[in-house]
Parts: sequence; structure tokens; C-alpha cells
Amino acid sequence: MSSLDEAPWSETVRQNNNWEQENQSETSHNKSLLLADPVKPCRRTRAIVKEWLLKLTCCLGAVCGMEWYGYAALGVLTAVLSFLMDLSVTKLLRAHQWLYMNLEGNSLLQFFCWTLYPACLCAVASSFSHNICPFSTGSGLPEVRTMLAGIEMPQYLSLTNMFTKFLGLICTLAAGSTVFLGKVGPFVHLSTMAAAYLSKLCTLTQPNKKEKAAGGMLVVAAAVGVSSCFGAPVSGVLFSVEVMSSHFALRHYFPCFFSAGCGALTFHLFSVWSGDGETLQALFKTNFPAALPFCPLEILLFAVLGLLCGAVSCCYLFCHRWILQFTKTNLMFSKMLTTEEGLYSGVVAFVLASLTFPHSVGQYMASKYTMKQLLSSLLDSRQWSSPSYNASVQPLLEWSSSGSPIYLSLSVFLLMKMWMLVLACTLPLPAGYFMPVFVYGAALGRLLGEGVAYVSSGLTSSQQWASVNPGGYALAGAAAFSSAVTHTLSPALLAVELTGQFSHAVPILLATLLANAVARSGRRPSFYDALSISKRLPHLPSLMKACPRLPSTPVGRVLGAKSVQLQKAAGPTEVQHVVNTSTETQIPVVDSHESQVLLGFVLRSELLMFLRRSKTETLDKHLHEVCCIYPTSVLLSPHSTVQEAHSILGLVGAQTLFVADRGRLVGLITWTEMKRILEDLAKEI
Repeated sequence: MSSLDEAPWSETVRQNNNWEQENQSETSHNKSLLLADPVKPCRRTRAIVKEWLLKLTCCLGAVCGMEWYGYAALGVLTAVLSFLMDLSVTKLLRAHQWLYMNLEGNSLLQFFCWTLYPACLCAVASSFSHNICPFSTGSGLPEVRTMLAGIEMPQYLSLTNMFTKFLGLICTLAAGSTVFLGKVGPFVHLSTMAAAYLSKLCTLTQPNKKEKAAGGMLVVAAAVGVSSCFGAPVSGVLFSVEVMSSHFALRHYFPCFFSAGCGALTFHLFSVWSGDGETLQALFKTNFPAALPFCPLEILLFAVLGLLCGAVSCCYLFCHRWILQFTKTNLMFSKMLTTEEGLYSGVVAFVLASLTFPHSVGQYMASKYTMKQLLSSLLDSRQWSSPSYNASVQPLLEWSSSGSPIYLSLSVFLLMKMWMLVLACTLPLPAGYFMPVFVYGAALGRLLGEGVAYVSSGLTSSQQWASVNPGGYALAGAAAFSSAVTHTLSPALLAVELTGQFSHAVPILLATLLANAVARSGRRPSFYDALSISKRLPHLPSLMKACPRLPSTPVGRVLGAKSVQLQKAAGPTEVQHVVNTSTETQIPVVDSHESQVLLGFVLRSELLMFLRRSKTETLDKHLHEVCCIYPTSVLLSPHSTVQEAHSILGLVGAQTLFVADRGRLVGLITWTEMKRILEDLAKEI
């Protein structure tokens, strides 16, 4: 996350002195104002309460910075939201299951119960989201990535958006595995919105750290969102580094771990208090053999699994990009997605639910299972194809309810869920897409693991090959496929943290690396890059995947209208005009309007001081005689590329970059100007 450029050293010292004086008199000042207001009731009581709150803030601030309390509060708050959402979704899913079971014996009523329940929930989620806050639909991760890259998008951080996304996501998840959508992406977005408001609370007591606190809190929120969903703090931080940030600053490293740890601890404690677990443990319980987790030669099979997951992910990403393009160009779909969102979501959910009806194709896909139950069953370490395995015991009872071989059920699941998930990604409602691909990869790995177990039992009598663990292949497949789809490595660590199975860390990492290598070949965009490109977001890393030549565009070709400027001999009239027409904090100063030779810049605060002095005193001085002209630390050429300008804004933390040709001012680039440039480049794709 790029922070705004700090003022020069001398200016910073003067501002810090002013802030210290303001903080010393803040308590008495607020108290006097409150007592002087005759309208507010209980003036003295309110003044006393506020005075004690300010004293408490000072005491807490003496222990550590107030931003650390904000980091802890962010982790706890996000975990509470995650628990409330899981609790609400569980109640709604149980209600659906209860209604479906009570209609046993009447297939027609069961069909309508199975299909209309998720269809109505999806229609409500879509209509509610679009009518209250249209920015709440989708994952939210591409928008958060754009904001963390330095682009301001305040509409995606509003309180209305947070409320709408939370309720809409509950309705989406309550539709169950029929729609096959998750919550990771939207929850990262929810965590970011909560962080935006907590950062505002922190800056009330530390106004001199406003931009620093806001930027750091948003970066931390990305890690907390994943941590509070799975109780996996380490993979949450790695996810924040890989997916969310173009340039990850080391100063955010410890706050990310601290806040993610608070969120994971709260998440696990709520699981214990609600009765889901006996102690703080992994989210998905597994019983992999510890003595011999896998044979040495199985490493080759895990490598094959990684290559297979990479190839299948390329097919999935191609279908995903095609459906995004199709919904943009097809007039009927485009009209429905813009005017009839609820109807479209209801119809698509009804079609998906009809295909997963347990008395039809759904009997081959374990359609009665929720997302969590699907993943838990696929991670079962026992061999389902073994003759000694009791077919009447869960989870094989659901996967072979039709009496068909387990290979047929897994194959039907993989073939059907591929295009069903692609279709579900077009639904205009709050939804996450990480957990579905994680489960899909687990099914792919399970199919290979069952095949290896069957072949090894028939070809060899070795005790090592007799103990093949299909659950280990499912775990490696889940990490490899989700990693290939997102172009990250954090799912490998997430798989280990979710199950606590460190014995399979090496094969999981091997499969993940190979899947990533296949998926990244040919500079294919990742899942989130494709969403950013489809939405034409001003996110430079995504634009580079779509068209590698765009970032090489010279800055001089895309600069907008020439910015306001001051000559060093400017008087109060010219200064007043610049202050009224520009909102920039740094105003360029040239030798004269004719020569356009750049001398440096002057701060807006000093210009305001110059105008105040000119009104109170009869000053007959020019700008350079009163204000300090600071030299520019970084200067761009018109031949510099957009990528270079973007990198300097992000890495150096510059607020304004001046563009000069042989010393003559050409223009300036701010984050607002960079957003306009990237949006124009996105239109060319």
C-alpha cells in the first residue's frame, strides 16, 4: 500500500510542534466548548465523560500507539462477524434440510423445495445488493487490490456497502453447495471496510498519523479477512503479500501477524464456545497416518497431480474469461445483468439447483453435503474403493448413494462443477470464489488418489503401497488447483493450517509449484486479474497481464491538461487564483511563465499562510521572498513509462511527481492523475 509523501523535514518539525501544542490543550478545549454549548443536554456530564475518555486515551497511548489497539480490534471484530455469519448460514441450511426431509415421499414437493429455496435466496441477495448498494456485488477482492495499489475508491468502503454485503453474503451462502460459492473474497472486503472505520477512530487521537494509519490498516485487513475465515493467520499474511499488495512494506509485516493472530484466536475461541470443537484445533480434522504418510515414489505422483491441476486450471480460467466476455457482449445477458439482476440470479440458481437435485444427477455429486462437509469427506484418509471399507458409513454413503462406483461419482462431480462454477461466477451478488476451487481441487486429487490406491492394491503386495492415503492427494490437489487459479503459493500453507497435516507439506508444495508453473505459462491472467480486466479497474499489474505493451506507454503521451503553476515572482493575486483553482498540496514553481524552468514546489499550507499575512499586513513581497521553495527529489521525463511512474508513486511514497523536459515543466502526476491514466489505458483493451 502506498502512503502519501511526507512534507520536508523542517515543515514536519513545525507541524509536529503544532500538533503537540494542540494535544496538550485538547482536553480543556473540548471541555470548554462542550460546556459553552447551551443546546446539548447534560453538558457537564458529557464534558466529564469526554475528559476521562481523553485521559484514558493518553494512558493507552503511553503503553503503545493507538494503531495497535486498532489492529487488535480489527482482528476481534472480523472474527465476530465471521462467527455470526457462519451461525446464521448454518441455521438457514438446517432449515432447508429439515423442510426437505419432512417432504420425504413426495418427489415433486421435494424438487420445488430443493430448487426454489436457493433460487429465492439468490434473487433476494442480488436485488437487495443492487437496490441498496450496487458496489457490494461480486468478490470485492479486485477492488481492494486496486485500493491497496494507491487508487482511491471510497464508494467501496462505505458503511452502507458493509451492511449490504454482509446480509447479501449470508443469503448467498445459505443457498448451499447448490450454487457452489464461498465467502473468502467478500470477507476480505468486509474486513477492509471495518479497517477503514477503525483507522478513522485511531486518527482522532493521532491526527499526525492519519495517512500512515489508514494505509497500514487496509493492508492488515487483507490478512485478517483470510485469518478470520479459516483460523489460519500465517497463510492469511502470505495471502496479503501475494494477492493484495503490489509492493508490501516490511513495516506492515508485524501488524499483519498481530492482527491476524487476534482474529484467528477469536475465531477458534468462538468455535469452542459454540460446541463445534473441544479445544483450539485445525478447522478440518484429519487422521492421516503419521508413521508412513506417503511412499518416496509417491512424490512423482504428487508431481503428476500438480501438472494435472495446472492443466485443468488453464481450462477453467479460459472458460471464466470467455463467460465474462460473453456476458459483456451478448445483448440479452448484458441487459439482464444491468436491469433484471434478481430475475437473472433466481433463474440461474434454479437451473443449478435442478441439476443437483438428489433424485437426478445430484445423486452422483453428493449434493446434500454443504461446502464444509464436501471438503471434510474428500479429505478422508480411508480408501473408498477398498473392499474392506463399510459402504454404509459416511462419507461414502453420500458419494455412492446410487450404487455406482466412486470413480463415476467423482468424475461426474468434476465435469458438472466445472461449468456450473463458471456459470455461478456471473451471478450479480456478493460471493467468494476461492473455496469452490479449493473443494474442486480436492475432488480432483481424490480421484487420482483413489485410482492410485486401486492400481497399487492390484499390482503389488508391498505394505508401503497398501497404505496409500487418498486424502493426502485430495489435500495436495486442493492446494495446487486453487493456487494455479489465483497464481499464488499461499494455498499450500493454507492447506497445512486448515488440517494440521505438516507431514504432507513437501508434496503439497511440490504440486503447488508445478501447478503454478503451468498456469502462469504464456502470461495468462489469474482469476482476480481477469475480474479486474473485465471491470476495467485501474490496476496496473492486471493490465500488464492483458496487454504487456500498455505499461510501456510514455508518460508524456497520456498526461492530461497542464497543471496550475506559480512563478517565483508571483504576488498575492496569482497565489489566490492558484489556491482557488487547485486542490494539490504541492504546487510547482517555475522561474517564469515564459521559460517554464522548474525550480521546485511550494506547500499549499505556506501559500495559505502567505495569503493571510498579505491580508493582515501590507506586504509588498513576492512568493520566493516569503515562502520556501523545496527542491524536487524525483523528476520524471516525458519519455518515462507509466509503469515507472506507478512504481515510483508506490515505492517512494511520493504524493506528486513532476514531469520535466530538459528542465522545463511539462506536467505533474498524482494518484488522481494516475487513476485517470490507468482507466484510459483499460479502455484500450
